[in-house]
Amino acid sequence: MALYSDKVMDHFRNPRNVGKMEDADGIGEVGNAKCGDIMRMYIKVEDDIITDVKFITFGCGSAIASSSMATEMIKGMPISEALELSNKAVTEALDGLPAHKLHCSVLAEEAVRAAVKDYYDKNGIAYDPALFADCDCAHEHDHESED
Repeated sequence: MALYSDKVMDHFRNPRNVGKMEDADGIGEVGNAKCGDIMRMYIKVEDDIITDVKFITFGCGSAIASSSMATEMIKGMPISEALELSNKAVTEALDGLPAHKLHCSVLAEEAVRAAVKDYYDKNGIAYDPALFADCDCAHEHDHESED
C-alpha cells in the first residue's frame, strides 16, 4: 500500500486556493514547532458565509494537502459550519494520512478556527471563548508586518 493516498498526492501536487488574500476578513496562522509546519489561512466573509478562502503553508506534503482540502471543504460554508470542521473530516476527505502525519490535519482545523476567531475579533462579534479554548489560535499575530 502506498504511504499517501491519490487524493493527498493530488492536493500536494495541485493545491487549491493557494496564495495571499490582500483584503481578507480573517487571517489565522498556526504552527507546530515540533515539525516546523506553518499554516496561514485567509477567509473572506459575506452574510456569514465564507465566500473565498486562501492559504499559504510552509511544510511537508501532508500539511499542504491538508490545507488545500480544508479550504475546499469550507468554501461556501456558513461560519458556524466551518468552525465544526474537524481534523478527522479533513483526513477522511483525503482518504487518510499516515499516523505520523495526522498532526497536519489538526493544523488545518486550527488554521480555519484561527481565521474565524480573527474575523470575529476584527468585527467585534461576540463568541464563546470556549470555542477556541483548545485551539492554538489564542495568541495574536501582527499580520500587517508579515508576508
